Amino acid sequence: MFWALIGAVVLVSCVESPLRSAFKAIDDKGWHKDSIMQFTFKDLDTLQQYNMFLVVRNDNTYAYSNLFLIATLTMPDGNMVRDTLEYEMAKPSGEWLGNGYGSLKENKLWYKENLQLPSSGAYTLEVMHAMRKNGSVDGLIELEGITDVGYQIEKSNR
Repeated sequence: MFWALIGAVVLVSCVESPLRSAFKAIDDKGWHKDSIMQFTFKDLDTLQQYNMFLVVRNDNTYAYSNLFLIATLTMPDGNMVRDTLEYEMAKPSGEWLGNGYGSLKENKLWYKENLQLPSSGAYTLEVMHAMRKNGSVDGLIELEGITDVGYQIEKSNR
């Protein structure tokens, strides 16, 4: 019993904890196409490299096997980097990817790897969905099944 407890403490201490993280809940009606999840962070070392993740929680009402997002990172000087991202949310068998039990799954999705922030100050991350049905030019007005959207920043091991 004693050794099992020591092993558990060692395992937990080896897991990288995020330096910054935040989440925002999505309205019960769904994630509206014009709803932008906005996060601000600051006070990170400009000499350190970081890994940034987008974190998305979904439930069983999510009807797709992938997820398209548009992420915009605005620097303290006003410069912006905008990315259109696609993530797999389910295996070909239909089994959800991510962690969690029951109907809620959390997906930690790579956004920026080994990012070195160019200057100190406040950074703004904006995330919106860019989902549309096959053959449709217009995006989905309400994306159902996404319950929360967030981000995490961790130190890079590089």
